[in-house]
Amino acid sequence: MSQIAPETTAIDEFESSHQLTASDRCDSCGAQAYIRVAIGSSELLFCAHHGKKYQDKLTAVASDWHDESDRLLQDNR
Repeated sequence: MSQIAPETTAIDEFESSHQLTASDRCDSCGAQAYIRVAIGSSELLFCAHHGKKYQDKLTAVASDWHDESDRLLQDNR
């Protein structure tokens, strides 16, 4: 028996993609990325520091903002 998967949009794929890992690096400084920003068909990765630094400017043009910086607090428990 086969199942038909519902169609997904680029935003759905962006939101449902895997978590950021240690191999995902900040486009500004090279530190581990915790924030992924979609702008058009491109994506930018930022560490928590640079993501917060540029958040006001980026949210104005971003189609999606994925923030996993809360994982920084979980890792220190």
